[in-house]
Amino acid sequence: MDFSVTAEQAAFRRSVFEWAREVVAPGAADRDKAGRWDPAVWESLARQELAGLPIPVGHGGAGGSIIDCCLANEAIGEGGHDGGLNLSLGAHWVIGTVPIWLHGTPAQQAAYLPRLCSGEWIGAWASTEPEAGSDAGALRTTAVRDGDTWVINGTKMFITNGPIADLCTVLAVTDPAAGPGRGVSAFLVETTNPGYAAGPELDKMGCRSSPTAEVVLTDCRVPADAMLGPEGEALWRIAFECFDWERTVMIAGSVGGMAATLDASVAYAKERRQFGKPIASFQAIAHKLADMKINLEVCRTAVYRAAFLKQQGEPHTVEASIAKTLVGDLSVRNALDAIQIHGGYGYLRDFPAERSLRDAKLTSIGGGTTEIQKMIISRALLGDG
Repeated sequence: MDFSVTAEQAAFRRSVFEWAREVVAPGAADRDKAGRWDPAVWESLARQELAGLPIPVGHGGAGGSIIDCCLANEAIGEGGHDGGLNLSLGAHWVIGTVPIWLHGTPAQQAAYLPRLCSGEWIGAWASTEPEAGSDAGALRTTAVRDGDTWVINGTKMFITNGPIADLCTVLAVTDPAAGPGRGVSAFLVETTNPGYAAGPELDKMGCRSSPTAEVVLTDCRVPADAMLGPEGEALWRIAFECFDWERTVMIAGSVGGMAATLDASVAYAKERRQFGKPIASFQAIAHKLADMKINLEVCRTAVYRAAFLKQQGEPHTVEASIAKTLVGDLSVRNALDAIQIHGGYGYLRDFPAERSLRDAKLTSIGGGTTEIQKMIISRALLGDG
């Protein structure tokens, strides 16, 4: 298996890293403290032609491969050290824009992809509900046909980009008689629709520069041609595919965050002196740094292996779940080691180690919890899935 990158891809990654270091990193701590989304950073990202990276050129995108997307996401995480930006970009890419490219009609693609790819519009995805998170089959939001329109009613929870999105793909039950997890359809809802309302931003533990909110749909009317994909097949045909993209592309941002945390820890260990010498000279600290490097490379290899298999069109569901499980666990472990290396300073919000722990924790929750990943892996082992 060869999933090494080309010279062109390496140069692309360096350029994205430099951009993130120059544009994203300087205000990352302040955005985190304030829980503030910065449109100027997004506009700069769009000028780098990153907003439409996975989408073919013919639809207004940059035509990047799956590996290209991983490289860009990792570089932003490492250079910018802003988990919130990675979260919003990942949601915009893999669950806000890619489904329209893969499943949209020509009219839907023409109407939305150019604006999403240019960064003029931001995409979102609304599946999770107050009582339907990991259990995607327990959706209660409904869409009822009324002539040439659908009327959507329901509440969605933890919607990344909910307050800033221009277009949101909403999952709703269109055939209640089909049974749990079936009869679910997807709808493209423009957020200027009077039936769409995003609540106040949720005060999250980490990734705070990415706006997240509850979304309420009240008699939200959309035309019949707003349905994305075949009626009743959204959960199995579209949603699960989105989760697959999350676990092979979006997760690379957390690998970049792990790299940034390690770099900061190495630099601090070389500068901080105790008992007359740098703390890096003590075996206890040196071994923590070694463990952090091992964890980083294990996660990076797992993520790129899953991404490589996906790019080749090979089965990769188990590999993607393994990668997400590893990153969810080891990114938190690395952040805890970084805090320990920084000592009391690591406990202060003025140092990035503390922020890295809060940002890392989301990896084991969002896009399918670690417990769900282990269920997927075990079912494959036992022949149940």
